Amino acid sequence: MKQYSGDYLHFLALEKNASRNTIASYRLDIDRYIRFLEGHGITHPDRISEGLVTGFLSTLRAAHLSPRSVTRCISSLNGFHKFLLGEGITIKNPMEGIDVPKLQRTLPDVLSQAEVELILNHFDKEPAPASDRTRRLIIRDRTILEVLYATGMRVSELIILKQHDVMETQGIVRVFGKGSKERLVPIGKSALRWIDRYKKECRAFLAARGAGQDTLFLNARGKAMTRMAIWKIVQAYTRKAGIAKEVHPHTFRHSFATHLLEGGADLRAVQEMLGHSDISTTQIYTHIDREYLKEVHRTCHPRG
Repeated sequence: MKQYSGDYLHFLALEKNASRNTIASYRLDIDRYIRFLEGHGITHPDRISEGLVTGFLSTLRAAHLSPRSVTRCISSLNGFHKFLLGEGITIKNPMEGIDVPKLQRTLPDVLSQAEVELILNHFDKEPAPASDRTRRLIIRDRTILEVLYATGMRVSELIILKQHDVMETQGIVRVFGKGSKERLVPIGKSALRWIDRYKKECRAFLAARGAGQDTLFLNARGKAMTRMAIWKIVQAYTRKAGIAKEVHPHTFRHSFATHLLEGGADLRAVQEMLGHSDISTTQIYTHIDREYLKEVHRTCHPRG
């Protein structure tokens, strides 16, 4: 079973061009599944029944995994068993009778436009840094937040952004999203000014310390930034700005989409900028927009 699992993950990487994060999630799910099967003496897919799959899913719920995690695991097993069937390793698919539960779509937290301004403008109120190194890192951090809000890109997309992906004269950024899908996203003048300042005043200094190559954003050791590093930057400056709500890098993406729709942007245009393959994923932001409109009505209408 472990050999079949390895073959499937290899197939995802080479044939489906799945991202490393997707492969890591599938590996986690399938490894857990195989351990369960081995505990029941199952060593070949032909011996897996629908009842065994149902039993495995019950153990996940008993372990208090979230409905989203269980649904993702069902998706992982679906793909795995379809692969086994397609490769002729097995003659049946025990997942055929397994229903995928529908998840309730929850509205993501967003920042108001005023809160975004509070976070970005807080940099201007900071006391003069004690050293040039600290000053450079502050400029880098401000640039990162400007780019996150200006483009709505995912943090996984931001950390692999190259210098040549920013096309200043066209006002466009080339973004490589899930499955290495490329899209072009407009970027505003404010973010471009900060990128220019960061490149002139900071990046060469940081690059001299490591092997960041053409990666745009570098850490203090001259290497590419990590997801955790970006998360810490967002947390730090959100707290400094006095924002009480929970904010993470993806919050800037949600806010980007919401503020565009509040400003009258077309849903298809927002879908393109976010890199959503299905417009239903983008439509969740129309619900946020309606909530915003209702709040405006409650606040401003004399009988709201």
